[in-house]
Amino acid sequence: MGKFYDDIPPHIIEWVEKQHMFTVATAPLSATGHVNVSTKGVGGTFHVVDSKTVWYEDLTGSGSETIAHLRENGRITILFSAFEGPPVICRVFGTGKVHEFGSPEYSSYAPPANRTPGSRSVIVVDVHKVGTSCGFGVPFYEFIGHRETLLNTASMFEKRDLATPDNIADNGLKAYWRRMNSESIDGLPALTEVPHQSHLPLDAVHDYSKFGVTKKTKKNSDDKVEVKVKGLGSAWISGDEVKLALAFLFGAIISTFFARITGKA
Repeated sequence: MGKFYDDIPPHIIEWVEKQHMFTVATAPLSATGHVNVSTKGVGGTFHVVDSKTVWYEDLTGSGSETIAHLRENGRITILFSAFEGPPVICRVFGTGKVHEFGSPEYSSYAPPANRTPGSRSVIVVDVHKVGTSCGFGVPFYEFIGHRETLLNTASMFEKRDLATPDNIADNGLKAYWRRMNSESIDGLPALTEVPHQSHLPLDAVHDYSKFGVTKKTKKNSDDKVEVKVKGLGSAWISGDEVKLALAFLFGAIISTFFARITGKA
């Protein structure tokens, strides 16, 4: 059964801080404007200050709907959902404020040494209501790790900026912000200051383990897969056995081919 609170209860704070992803929802005031829902990840980017205040680092993306909507009306809902353990969904309703990279407010939340590569703003939310519901319809998922693609790409773009005299490269991060993040798809202003700044401090991080990133690993040769053959049922075989079976099949095809062209088949 659903419950509502005026702030975030201690047991919900403890649960929220264990989650690996969250989703934010915002909308413009226009009745014909586009409602935006955006899923966020990367470990260490979401923070609970107290029962009435949360904030997260807003990382570079192809759009900037959340920033634009918050500038216009401030409304935001953050959703957390349990994918393991007891089922629960939590919605955090609040009013959000945008602090762009380089501003004093941004730096107080995300100083250079702690800044995530690609971070373009900090979103601070004043919480006015929290709702929990059952989550019975949410499936189980096993968390493996966060992706490193965004961190790698953002670091590459930032280094291009740092390699130029004015720290603004044509193919750098700030040029991308200017081109892709200046306004929402409805034309509302989004990033207004950071694309034009001439300084961009970067904590050059190559070990992304502090963000919860897990490298992709190749399957072991003893990992087994299920092979189904029509009329013969199925069997679980190892990777090496798959290679052996494919080699045998390829050999049989070649033998049949040469037998036919030599007239022996």
